Amino acid sequence: MTTERDGTRPNPTLLGSAAYLVMNLPIGIASFVFVVTSLSVGLGTAIIWVGVAVLAVSMLAWRGFAQVERARVHAMLGTYIATPYQPLPERGGKRWSTRVKDPATWKDMTYCVVLLPIGIAEFTLMVAFWASSLWLTLLPVYWAWLPASWRPEVWNQPVLEVDSWPATLPWAALGVLILAVTIALTRTLGVLHARYARALLGPSERRISKLEGLNTAGAIDWSTEWPHPTQASYRPVSR
Repeated sequence: MTTERDGTRPNPTLLGSAAYLVMNLPIGIASFVFVVTSLSVGLGTAIIWVGVAVLAVSMLAWRGFAQVERARVHAMLGTYIATPYQPLPERGGKRWSTRVKDPATWKDMTYCVVLLPIGIAEFTLMVAFWASSLWLTLLPVYWAWLPASWRPEVWNQPVLEVDSWPATLPWAALGVLILAVTIALTRTLGVLHARYARALLGPSERRISKLEGLNTAGAIDWSTEWPHPTQASYRPVSR
């Protein structure tokens, strides 16, 4: 199990962070709409039992989405998130009750819903900073091909007074400065989201502490009554 404690800290690439943060808006919209709609339909029709099936399918769907999200965080942010779910018993009825009682199920649902506002903020910051920094940095390259009315205005006053190529250079220098800030911001947001995803989609601190406190050369066989402290049994491992 990989955690911050063993020195494995999120270290995403710039391109991976930028792509991940921009993708969070459409993915967040889809996950939010699905969870809110399915819960509303399921709870509203639970009295005629149709809603129970809707809620069951919805639960499986958001748990599946969380698995995909762990893989996406691993692939794009370079951060491994261990699967946090309690082991399912063999009998069908108890399998559903285990899913319902598992805190990880409801943390998955929370992640699906909260990803929308987080995605809006991340998408807005990425588009605003990258667009403005690149626009200013490359201004000397394309300035000659801009139309006469290209200058942005605020309260009918032009923001950029540029009428020659040398006049674009100070703005390009400002763009380089903003670009440096944008790169740092992108990496920082990637790291913060990776830690947030690990906290919400990964094992709880309680379970991590429990596993770290065990001293055995064998494999841990968690029973279906996890996390009861007396239910951990040990079986030898073949060498």
